[in-house]
Amino acid sequence: MQAEVKWVDGFQFVGESQSGHAVVMDGNGGKTGPSPMEMVLMAAGGCSSVDVIDGLQTANQAVFGCVAKLTTERRETAPRVFTHINIHFEVSGQDLDENVVANVAANSLEKYCSVCLMLGAGIEMTHSWEIIALR
Repeated sequence: MQAEVKWVDGFQFVGESQSGHAVVMDGNGGKTGPSPMEMVLMAAGGCSSVDVIDGLQTANQAVFGCVAKLTTERRETAPRVFTHINIHFEVSGQDLDENVVANVAANSLEKYCSVCLMLGAGIEMTHSWEIIALR
């Protein structure tokens, strides 16, 4: 896997993935795009959400939606690395089995999510989940 990041102006950069997708990153507090640290956080949420959906579908659960809400704590001084990340999964579906939801959420952070496992080597990674009732 490869990527390229080009400086645009000030602290604004454009990152392009090997698959040809581009994103603007702003190292100046995220004024014109997500900051690089926000991109890392979104990558963790995206990667773990893939695992949750895949796990639920593999377990033949009728899942209709999944929202990963991520919260963090960071060091106050440079380098301002994450010290804690929590991913809260809001999962909706029909007759979802709580044990299956709990298991796939835990397995994502502990076994499968490449991004979370890389981050987890140096920080505390936690998760929580809830099933959202359909109306």
